[in-house]
Amino acid sequence: MSLSTRVAYLVVAGVIAVSGCAFKPNRDRPGSGGDSGGGTGDTGGAFGVGSGGVTFIVPPCVKLQCQQTTCIGAMCALPACTGGARTTVSGTIYDPAGKVPLYGVTVYVPNAPLRDLTDGAACEPCTPPSGEPVVSTTTDSAGHFSLDNVPAGTGIPLVIQVGKWRRETVMSRVTPCMDNPLTDKDMTRLPRNQAEGHIPKIALTTGNVDALECLLRKIGIEDSEFTPEAGTGRVNLYAGGNATIMEGVGTNAYATTLNGGASFTTAMGWWDNVANLVKYDILLHSCDGLSNPGNALKGPAALRAFQDYTHAGGRAFLSHWHNYWVERGPAPFPMVAQFNHQDDLAIPFTATIDTTFPKGLALGEWLVNVGGSTTLGNLVIQGAQHTIDTVNPTAQRWIYSTNPTSTQYLTFNTPIVPAPGAVQCGKVVVSDIHVSSGSGNAMTDDISGPAYPFPSGCRTVDLSPQEKALEFMLFDLSACSPPGIP
Repeated sequence: MSLSTRVAYLVVAGVIAVSGCAFKPNRDRPGSGGDSGGGTGDTGGAFGVGSGGVTFIVPPCVKLQCQQTTCIGAMCALPACTGGARTTVSGTIYDPAGKVPLYGVTVYVPNAPLRDLTDGAACEPCTPPSGEPVVSTTTDSAGHFSLDNVPAGTGIPLVIQVGKWRRETVMSRVTPCMDNPLTDKDMTRLPRNQAEGHIPKIALTTGNVDALECLLRKIGIEDSEFTPEAGTGRVNLYAGGNATIMEGVGTNAYATTLNGGASFTTAMGWWDNVANLVKYDILLHSCDGLSNPGNALKGPAALRAFQDYTHAGGRAFLSHWHNYWVERGPAPFPMVAQFNHQDDLAIPFTATIDTTFPKGLALGEWLVNVGGSTTLGNLVIQGAQHTIDTVNPTAQRWIYSTNPTSTQYLTFNTPIVPAPGAVQCGKVVVSDIHVSSGSGNAMTDDISGPAYPFPSGCRTVDLSPQEKALEFMLFDLSACSPPGIP
């Protein structure tokens, strides 16, 4: 029986169902109303309250419900707390590296086995997590959570989940009628590998001037999870654009192999077929260093496949010149923003975080909490670009500037115009920031290329402020978003 069923108050023909556990009717119970209580132990029992003939029926508790200290009835395993005390569990949820606290992660105690998570784009409504949670909450802008009314005892399961990131651990003991703080980061972080839990299936195209693969490594995904298309890792690497043609262009070149020599599938041609894309939960496109004329490598078939992928529920992150998928994509994609290709912004550049909507405010607060910003609403950026002036009502601005007028981060849900009865279940992030330019020094930034096969090109360990902003956007991109919510 779900928690929502237990806490519902049903008034039917003078009978009220009350949250709690089952008990066998007790004629000696004060206020039970004697024989008028009726009911049997098989149905959970009932007792009258002696007021207006109303009878309270207590449904039976199920499994861990019987270990909650608010449970009433003979099946309850523990006595109730007294003096206003509560049984709680508190802590902080971290990224897979166990370094950065995360906002918006669901934390719960399941009361049934978890359902398997399936790979690939899917248009599914936001629903409660699996496992029939007994209690549930989400982390705040400091990554902190507090679960109330937690079942007490030994071996209590705990699940942390955001989108298709999920990990289940076990609390050795929850002591009743007090707070139980969790201080072991290894217990309250997302999974680093498949053995620890579920990681979304990610396709990542390497870039000419950006290295998103290094960012995933810094947030804690283990190297074993980065493989070519034919591998079993959760992150499949593809050589961005036409790697053979474009190698050597710009300051870096496309990474085409792993250390050890395993080659990546070339993205050009692969991304022309939506059947290739929908196998993945998330697409990450590192900036390929090509202006719009050069992006002719992304032909009409590729542009249509990308839009079809997002309409099917796919999630995509586009770094800098990959705005081409939107600006030159099928209608109505080009209408999400006012594109205006200008010179790069100053280095460093102080941008503004849009705190006028709830998640934008959470981003601003979170960046201060994790050391990515010293002033609420500000973010200092290295390597900011200027290809977008403003956003239209179909998109949400996250990070921007008024001098000059420009937008560094925007999101929009897809389909932009859903069919009658359909829902928006895909999401796109467009970034005008070179994420790997965190130091502003090309000699120490993460790079990619034949001379630096992955992970040799990942030369930094800690996240820069703008990489922390992307980490927030990456996990938000993974999360379920109700229609109309950015």
